Amino acid sequence: MAVLVSVLAFLMTLAGGLTAMRVRDHRHLVLGLAGGLMLGVVAFDLLPESLELTRHRPFGVPAPMIGFAAGFVLLHVVEQAVAIHRAHEEEYAPHRHVRGSGSGGLLAASALVLHSLVDGLSIGFGFQTGTRTGVFVALAVVTHDFADGFNTFTAASLYRDDRRPAVLLLLADAAAPVAGAAIGMLATVPDAVLGPYLGVFAGVLLYLAAAEILPEAHSVHPRVMTLAATGLGLLAVLLSVGLAS
Repeated sequence: MAVLVSVLAFLMTLAGGLTAMRVRDHRHLVLGLAGGLMLGVVAFDLLPESLELTRHRPFGVPAPMIGFAAGFVLLHVVEQAVAIHRAHEEEYAPHRHVRGSGSGGLLAASALVLHSLVDGLSIGFGFQTGTRTGVFVALAVVTHDFADGFNTFTAASLYRDDRRPAVLLLLADAAAPVAGAAIGMLATVPDAVLGPYLGVFAGVLLYLAAAEILPEAHSVHPRVMTLAATGLGLLAVLLSVGLAS
């Protein structure tokens, strides 16, 4: 049952990625929307969920928040190491990126695949608890998998001319919930591990949205429409989380 339900997540993820593929002529709006979706997922889904999973507080700080800071710094270090982003000092000024060097985007897209695997695991664990719980967990996963697919393709194709890595990561992201659901019916993972992981992933996602996607979206395009797209992304995630809760 868990694997069959996870097929819906597979289809929703593909739908999100295909949508991102077909609107590249309006790249600034795509990036603005993706930034809003990412911020929404971090604020309304990942961080609240991670804090609920574990109450462990090293040094008096919730473990997921330590993971959140570590994830943010991790992507910043990777970006500086491979010279992904080179902007002028002026905020949102036109700037150049090294084409074909979107390692930060590939890292974030890979993190999304791992997150989708965890989503699938959650479906499996939910159905281990009972059918009712499993259905509600699956509903929560499916409602945000469109955003996951959209963000996976957008992040993986950021600053890259070759779309093949983005397509492969999109397929991996779509298949991950199905694989995770199958594993989740057979194995158990302690919440003490899942909570900090989700915190790390939230930090990676926030850095990509704030330091890469949104500045690129605003660099050479009208800001009003881009801001509206960002607000729409935030609202969409908020409503999805509200409907699923």
